[in-house]
Amino acid sequence: MRAHLGDQLVIESPATGATRRDGEIVGLHHEDGTPPYDVRWSDTDEVTLVFPGPDAHIHHVGHGQPGTAHEPSRPYTGEAEAVFAAAQPTGTPDPGDIGRRVAAERRRQKLSREETARRARMSPHYLAYLEEQPADPTVATLIRLADALGTTVSALRGGGIDLPPGQGHALLHPQLRDLGPEECRTLLSTHGVGRIAVSTSDGRPAVVPVNYEVVDDTIVFRTAPDSVPAAAVGTDVAFEVDHVDEALSQGWSVLAVGPASVVTEPDAVRRLSQRAHTMPWAGGEREMWVSIRPTSLTGRRIIPADQ
Repeated sequence: MRAHLGDQLVIESPATGATRRDGEIVGLHHEDGTPPYDVRWSDTDEVTLVFPGPDAHIHHVGHGQPGTAHEPSRPYTGEAEAVFAAAQPTGTPDPGDIGRRVAAERRRQKLSREETARRARMSPHYLAYLEEQPADPTVATLIRLADALGTTVSALRGGGIDLPPGQGHALLHPQLRDLGPEECRTLLSTHGVGRIAVSTSDGRPAVVPVNYEVVDDTIVFRTAPDSVPAAAVGTDVAFEVDHVDEALSQGWSVLAVGPASVVTEPDAVRRLSQRAHTMPWAGGEREMWVSIRPTSLTGRRIIPADQ
């Protein structure tokens, strides 16, 4: 492990790989950049002498080429002859929920990363790391970020997750785009949770969530004969699946319409049971398979107008 002044020392959880603590290297004790280091921790702003363990790595700030950054080095093994690890391709960023919420709020307020990092008293390179990777920042870091963005720690953590989606800020210039049948099939994917709209025995409309599978372009789900979803059998029904990204104020929905019927052929029932990804979340005896063969498949997506 070797570092330069200004690099970030990141301590990760051995179990999850999430960031437990981070700080800026403000002092070197060896000219070759090997440990130990003086680190200013982002959660306390204190400087301590650190001998990195196997759960630590360096997030290198660009040196010699402004604006560039390198991949974190491999964890420190304690070997004095350790050298720089070869940089690995970064690939497509895969941010965690907190990072996405931070980035979305920052963009909504038209703040640069540099300005946000300055307000939060942290390195812009660490803020970029947090926004682009599934990090787990400390409470102190979240408090400073929330203060810098004029929001709350609860909001950055996803507070209000039990509330109906769609209460966040709308996009400044939203675009509502119709989806083609092939994209609708892709979004339906192979399984998940969807909603079926039926008319109950007393003639009242009802919408019920069910765990579903997609087999040979047919939507199937398990229920009980006396349940509300069972009222779909023998009728044309609507089946809807959607996804809302509250942090980015984006989302999509797919609507399938078609006749519903009971799967009665024993071999077909056995194959469906064997291929099922999950048991029905509602629990209980739900061994009645219902299939919906869509005659209409439509969908829409909300995205920023510039995408």
